[in-house]
Amino acid sequence: MTKARTRWPRQRDAEAPTTSGETVAADRVDVVDLETCLSACAAHSTKLVASLDRRRIALAEALRTLLATHAATVPATSGTSPLPLLRRPAKTSSGSALLLGDALMDPLLAVGDKALDCGYEDEMKLALTVADTVLTQRKRSRAGWRLRARVLEAMGAESAAAAAYERHLELTEEDGFGVASKVAGLREGARLQAELVRRLAAGCPEAREFADRSVTDSWAQGLELHARGARDEARPLLIGTLLGQIAADAPVREIQQTLTHYLGLLREEAGVAGGGSAPTAGRATAGPAGSAGIADPAELDELTALTTLYAEQRRVRMRGPVDDPTFGGVRWLTLGEFRNRIAGKSICLIANSKRVGNSSLGAEIDDYDLVVRFNSYRIDPAATGRRTDIHATIHKHGFNWDQHVDTRLIFGGISGDWKYSLRNRLVPGAQTYLGDESLRWPVRDIGRLSREVWPSIPTSGFNMLWLLDFLDVSPRLDLIGFDFYESGAYRLPAAMRLPITSVHEYTSEKAWVMERAQSVTDTRICLR
Repeated sequence: MTKARTRWPRQRDAEAPTTSGETVAADRVDVVDLETCLSACAAHSTKLVASLDRRRIALAEALRTLLATHAATVPATSGTSPLPLLRRPAKTSSGSALLLGDALMDPLLAVGDKALDCGYEDEMKLALTVADTVLTQRKRSRAGWRLRARVLEAMGAESAAAAAYERHLELTEEDGFGVASKVAGLREGARLQAELVRRLAAGCPEAREFADRSVTDSWAQGLELHARGARDEARPLLIGTLLGQIAADAPVREIQQTLTHYLGLLREEAGVAGGGSAPTAGRATAGPAGSAGIADPAELDELTALTTLYAEQRRVRMRGPVDDPTFGGVRWLTLGEFRNRIAGKSICLIANSKRVGNSSLGAEIDDYDLVVRFNSYRIDPAATGRRTDIHATIHKHGFNWDQHVDTRLIFGGISGDWKYSLRNRLVPGAQTYLGDESLRWPVRDIGRLSREVWPSIPTSGFNMLWLLDFLDVSPRLDLIGFDFYESGAYRLPAAMRLPITSVHEYTSEKAWVMERAQSVTDTRICLR
């Protein structure tokens, strides 16, 4: 028999747990003043010196940016002393407390994001501190609630995470990050998990006698009995461990580990493929499940049902419920098929710029055969036109994915992340055609422009423009309102707070466009 890897459940208190066994209140935000948070950031920064972990290196850079920004915003005459690095500062009166100004908001949130990306216990606690600091001073911060929800989810406190995600949704008009799907997945996953545990407990009533015992002791004793072949005696202890974890509101990942191990033992006993041992010919079938194998087909059916519940609750937590796996019968477009659909047609690409938003170009825009818009575009018929034939967007957010278009091209640099976003954010029936992986990242994958040739990450606009220029099948190809954000952004209200990211290099993209321009006006750049 192949021995499964042993995992030892930990005893928990009945509150939302942290990674260190401490607890986080599920229904309130801990009050954290900005000075305390900055001191924690400064102290954490010293721990990352000479780190070789790329995620911690990115966090260290975000911390340096935050602390430098803070230093630049504190007036030299304010008398503010340097932040203590190794001790908690004394409580300040409300009149002297540091205020979280706009200049610090984005760098502070960036620290929270990078800390969360690390996934380690210390960084998780730092990310939660950042979220609570933001929400202490800005109780209606959408970004603060979303960060807190993501941290709590990573900690395994799903009910608290769902509540924080729902608070984020209450404060926003457009769900550009797929939060509603995330909440639905968490809720449905919790329901399916509860059903799975209920069915296990119903099949073993004596397990409730062990629910109040130490989960670590029950699990260890149960595994020992199972290893000796005393499966009838082991079963109540092992299921009792699960009931104890549920009662203590243990982190979801710990409950999942226990479920995985226990179902693996059941499948191994039954000789089911994937249970840790190969199916055994002539396996004994006498006795109840958990003793000498599966007694009859009905019990084998029950094991199949339990395994199905387990798989589905894991699946919906990862991608949310999918009502229509075919996404409305969407038709996938290859590079060649996309070329054929645009051949011979006039095309205009509309920038999300104030130059367009303040214009009166709507009628001219609608006269083109194909209108291309990007990411979180905003419609004002008189200024921007009414039609959107092609929506080109980055995969990392879902702004306008619910707006019906003929063709949607979703760009992404990493194949796995791109596929995950499509499964989670694509809206059934909102597009007739969808670009396949041959259209996922045009500049890099089709153009073969490596980082040595083009160091910066190409924008959605540049990916689309490069693709159309490469295919070279349009008699007219115009860019409208492309001033590379010199006039500012004109986007959906929920997206206006998103920073114009520094990972793109707009100067190089502008130079590329101008080298190929046939004519240039204040509002229009003609490439054909």
